[in-house]
Amino acid sequence: MNQPYDPGRPPPAGPPPYSGPPPMPGLPPQAPAPGPVPAQGPAPAQGPAQAQGPAQAQVPGQALPPKRGLAAFFTGVGYLFRGLGWMARRPGQWLFGLIPAFIVLIVYVAALVTLGWNLDGLAGWVTPFADDWAETARSLVRVVAGIAIFGTAAFLAIITFTAITLLVGEPFYERIAVNVEESQGGAPPEPDDSLMVQIGRAIRDALLLGAVALCFAVVFFVCGFLPIIGQTVVPVIAACVSGYFLASELTSIALERRGVRRKTRFAILKQNRLMAVGFGAATFVVFLIPLGAVLAMPGAVAGGTLLARERLANNPLVTGGDHVLPGHH
Repeated sequence: MNQPYDPGRPPPAGPPPYSGPPPMPGLPPQAPAPGPVPAQGPAPAQGPAQAQGPAQAQVPGQALPPKRGLAAFFTGVGYLFRGLGWMARRPGQWLFGLIPAFIVLIVYVAALVTLGWNLDGLAGWVTPFADDWAETARSLVRVVAGIAIFGTAAFLAIITFTAITLLVGEPFYERIAVNVEESQGGAPPEPDDSLMVQIGRAIRDALLLGAVALCFAVVFFVCGFLPIIGQTVVPVIAACVSGYFLASELTSIALERRGVRRKTRFAILKQNRLMAVGFGAATFVVFLIPLGAVLAMPGAVAGGTLLARERLANNPLVTGGDHVLPGHH
């Protein structure tokens, strides 16, 4: 039986079973709440569903995920244009990087002009078997021989131009590479090796690269005599091969600074072959343009630094010493 509400009646001992206003007279008391209700915060904002799977953004200390197929090739091409764009926004850096390239260019142009001046004699010297042929046939085979000789010389010139320019302009391009890395978040510290050790290693690598390039040049020279194929397919293959070596040279500054030596650099490039070929072949084509090798050289170094930092190095900021990359020595 319900008791009437008595305002003078003392409250029962213990905490009230509920909070809020007292019950009105004549109404049964409400059942106590089962327990304190936790405070409800603001509901989280509802956004688009997140994709399940590994994140694709670059994690600090890791290279970007690898690409395959044509995507890798065109990504490599894009690194050249990124490097050229980086230089275009910094004309002072571009002019700074032109100095060693211009010096080496003068020597190479003189050598190629001398070769072109004596091309007829050289074409006749390498085709003595055609001396007794009819005039038309003899002229045709010697034109092909002249194209093959000059093309082989151009192939060697472009590959060795990059190596020699990087060697002559070591302080220039080292400074550019550091500035590129600083603009992307930070450059690795200076390597522990002395300057003379670095120069000696660069000379040894350049000589080895020249020897390998010479072997390929002989093969391309011989294949240049093949009808049609020698003037169409062979130049494309030569551009891809030379591009691969160019990529090795242009990424060497950033990778050497991380303690990655020549043997390991080529192993890394082999794992990213299409990307390296895309970057290097695009550079090769630009270098074929008159004065392109000089004007684009600083941008190619910048692009190679970005490629090495983002795609080839396991850790963008790792250098030699105790922090050398596993297997990189």
